[in-house]
Amino acid sequence: MKKTILFIICLIFGLFFINAGLNKFFNYMPPPPPKDLPEAMQKAGAAFMTIGWLMPLTGIFEIIGGFLFIFGKTRALGAIIILPIMVGIVLTAIYQAPNVLPLALVLAAINVWIIIDNREKYLPMVR
Repeated sequence: MKKTILFIICLIFGLFFINAGLNKFFNYMPPPPPKDLPEAMQKAGAAFMTIGWLMPLTGIFEIIGGFLFIFGKTRALGAIIILPIMVGIVLTAIYQAPNVLPLALVLAAINVWIIIDNREKYLPMVR
């Protein structure tokens, strides 16, 4: 039962990031109207769009990390790939969009849980 619940959580988490990554290439989810976004977030979005390679690079890492997160053998690597993206999501939620902070914290908790659960796989890197 525990393995099934873990797989479902990791599947949803992985699909969430795959979807976010694919959206950076195909733009199938419309962004919110600018009037609904805080001014700081509008400026940050404009800055990211000015750097043309940043969003596709983030999208590639979200897609790869999401796929790796789904499967048990590669989940530890997927969690590490997604970690810097997750830090950015949480910091953005804290400083610019506090209404999405609960979702960001749940996603961060899942990612940290998987990292802690697979800590023995990371030990050879730090020895």
